[in-house]
Amino acid sequence: MRNFIQQYAILYILMMGLITPFTGCKKEEQKETIIERGTVNDIQGNTYNTVKIGNQWWMAENLRTTTFNDSTPILYIERTDGADEIWTQNTVPAYTYINDSISGLLYHSSVIANSKNIAPIGWHVATDEDWKKLEATIGMTADDIQQTGWRGQEEADLITAKYNIGWPANDQDNGLYGLDKYGFDALPSGCRGIDGRTNIQNNTAFWWADTQSGAEHYYRYIDLQSKKIFRQLIHSNYGMSIRCVKD
Repeated sequence: MRNFIQQYAILYILMMGLITPFTGCKKEEQKETIIERGTVNDIQGNTYNTVKIGNQWWMAENLRTTTFNDSTPILYIERTDGADEIWTQNTVPAYTYINDSISGLLYHSSVIANSKNIAPIGWHVATDEDWKKLEATIGMTADDIQQTGWRGQEEADLITAKYNIGWPANDQDNGLYGLDKYGFDALPSGCRGIDGRTNIQNNTAFWWADTQSGAEHYYRYIDLQSKKIFRQLIHSNYGMSIRCVKD
């Protein structure tokens, strides 16, 4: 009788929630640290979500305008086999896209090297220093920030679309989970390579930095299989996304 009473008491406590039964491991939810959100329009009337990260205002979406701010059109180069060579030989401002309604456009580096401004009025294409400030805000060490190659620990996870929405499923422990703690909402926009071919696997994101060294430009890159952020110089004939920062 005593054993029955003890078993009944334990069952009652469990039902009341005073003891939580084991339910397996779950990734800890990251609390958002967003201070403010807003919007900005480009010259064509496209509206972009914006977010304040540290003391910077960033676009929370990739740029998708097809003209400069003086309405000068930017050349469109199709993403087809026949157009690969055209892209490879191109030296003028140009763009292409994989899925512009979700990931924005992929711009040739000559777009950001041009004296005409492509960013919304009062904004500019993010520079290498802008990216470094962002990386410092989200926790990357001062030493890692100055390095090239894969840097940091889990910073890419903190700026990737929450729960990896828009990205392929990922079952790798060291891959992106998509915490988006800062509202940056990075999506897998991919890139167009120097040979004109385009990554259409939806597992990478590339952004230009408006900072040159010789004939090359800095850029940032994140990959589904890594929580780190890649920084390097690259040849001008790539096509990458653009994020803008408020002046």
